[in-house]
Amino acid sequence: MKIFINGRFLSQKLTGVQRYAAEIVKAMDGLLASGQVSDTLSAAEWTVLAPPDASETLALKQIKVRATGRLGGHAWDQVDLARAASGGRLISLANSGPVLHSDHIVVIHDAQVFRRPDFFNWRYLAVHRTLDRFLARRATIATVSDFSRRELATALDLPAAAIPVFSNSAEHFAATVPDFTILDRLGLTAQQYFLSVGSMTKNKNISLAIQAARMLERQDVPLVIVGGDNNRVFQGNSNVAEPGLVLAGRLTDNEIAALYARAVAFVFPSLYEGFGVPPLEAMLFGCPVIASTADAVRETCGDAAAYFDATNAEELRQRMLERLAAGKLSDEERNRQRDRLAAFSWRKSAESLLQFLAQSKHGQKATVLMK
Repeated sequence: MKIFINGRFLSQKLTGVQRYAAEIVKAMDGLLASGQVSDTLSAAEWTVLAPPDASETLALKQIKVRATGRLGGHAWDQVDLARAASGGRLISLANSGPVLHSDHIVVIHDAQVFRRPDFFNWRYLAVHRTLDRFLARRATIATVSDFSRRELATALDLPAAAIPVFSNSAEHFAATVPDFTILDRLGLTAQQYFLSVGSMTKNKNISLAIQAARMLERQDVPLVIVGGDNNRVFQGNSNVAEPGLVLAGRLTDNEIAALYARAVAFVFPSLYEGFGVPPLEAMLFGCPVIASTADAVRETCGDAAAYFDATNAEELRQRMLERLAAGKLSDEERNRQRDRLAAFSWRKSAESLLQFLAQSKHGQKATVLMK
């Protein structure tokens, strides 16, 4: 048996979706290398098929990586990948894949194009709605949370039980060594700043966090915003957008880890998520989390976060004031964080995916839910 993995994510800018794909592939490779899989899967020929412009690499032991085709983007998916993966099972982990491949598992991370069309331009909506609907008819759709499973089931007219869930994790940050020099470079003092990580896309709702920081009127405890698109909001390239706000731009994982570890709290104002990884990353470093009440975020954070309505800047301001008054996490709060972190693992998700592959019939859509 041949099993192919869609490696288009290796040619894309690193976001949460691409990180998910890479971590799941590495976790599956580790399980294959350790022999902790079924005989059928162990005997299979595993290959990541990558486009010719792939710039990222994966250090794998059992799974081969092979460049194929000449095209790029969706055309590579639909033509080059479909041709190269014919005759085998195909796993696509990053929202898209060839619609004509009949033995195909596709992880669609959320239903934003159906539920929040206001986040996108009409061309993007037309392409991705059409693609998702075709995939729902031809492939097995999987996702990353119970919330996304319900959303996709409704949007794509599928039974929820037919959509397996293979969750995200924050373990990729566990081995990251914090680079605390970033605090000096940004002019920050430990435990005297709030942190928000995200681009200026509509769903991330960073503008509400900025509004709350302005209402807080604590220039001595600024809001630090990490993300690559923040200059769309403020003119110029200065790190300091205005008193009380610090625009850090794109940072390395080591620098972000340091900011998590020394922040008063991490602020996550997202309007819509399929899962919500950044709050878990913050919890790895013992950072208090103030998060929106978006359904997937609540599912991820459980009782380990303080919540606010993502449309209410005053409510967020109140949560920020409460965290300033409370100070560092209590032992009880830290234990809650550890419980949430323990619930999500790349290895567990990879095991569920491999178990799903082993139990589903070759060439047929499976209906067994694995989580």
